[in-house]
Amino acid sequence: MKVMSLYSYRKHCQALPMADLAQEIRQFCSRHGLKLNTDLGQHFLTDASVLQRIVEAAHLTTQDHVVEIGPGIGALTRELLKQSKHVTAIELDERMLPLLMQFVTQHTDAPTNLTLIHENALHVPFPKDPYKIVANIPYHITSPLLRHAFLESATTPQSMTLLIQREVAEKICDTENAGLLTILVGLFGTPNIIALVPPQSFLPPPKVDSAVLHIECFSAPLTSTQILNEIFRLTKIAFGQKRKMLRNTLGAFPGGMERLERASVAASRRPQTLSIAEWIRLAEIFGEDRSHDPS
Repeated sequence: MKVMSLYSYRKHCQALPMADLAQEIRQFCSRHGLKLNTDLGQHFLTDASVLQRIVEAAHLTTQDHVVEIGPGIGALTRELLKQSKHVTAIELDERMLPLLMQFVTQHTDAPTNLTLIHENALHVPFPKDPYKIVANIPYHITSPLLRHAFLESATTPQSMTLLIQREVAEKICDTENAGLLTILVGLFGTPNIIALVPPQSFLPPPKVDSAVLHIECFSAPLTSTQILNEIFRLTKIAFGQKRKMLRNTLGAFPGGMERLERASVAASRRPQTLSIAEWIRLAEIFGEDRSHDPS
């Protein structure tokens, strides 16, 4: 993991007017002959109004440490630096690191509150101290990133403000037809879609619509680590055959039907209809004795 040194940033700096962002990014990429790698999910946000919505949704203060994943040339980074105490930007594409510094310092001095890390964000331990994640992420890492932030980090973020694929954002927020991501996020925070973003807001345009998703994270998950692990075990089994009623999945465990009844969950229901509270209750009951259960 390569970490570039800190730089000095003046808080009184003035950014280029937001309306000029799209032109500025296009000219910068053209000047440096930069060809984006869409296999890495590189789609630069060029819509200044959307960028502003992301920054506003994050509710940043001058005491906040922000972690940004996939900063690219730094259009969002530049705004985060002005609103927060420190920004840690994690970028996989080594070409972007010097370009980011050039872009950020086009109209100001170099920042002291910026740390650049050249690494896959999924392999980087997130801070132990309080932090917020704000990022236009490569869409294919949405699920792994949420698992990394919530399950693999020493400290979960205070919040996450992400520009992701619209369909995924809507699934995360759909509690009436829940999926695995709905349950994961719901155990750690409250998600809300802030804005919908069309493909033409990016360079190059992606093939899908996008959305700004804000997750306000709980100070602690809704249940213990032991129960969380049991929930993930049960949901893996149930959603592996999500068209089947619970009687044919969890009910097939030894004593499974009796355990469903104890949890007050009808065996005729399908996994996507269960609430977070019901999954917690099921995990508590099924976790009491799993000696004869499938793994």
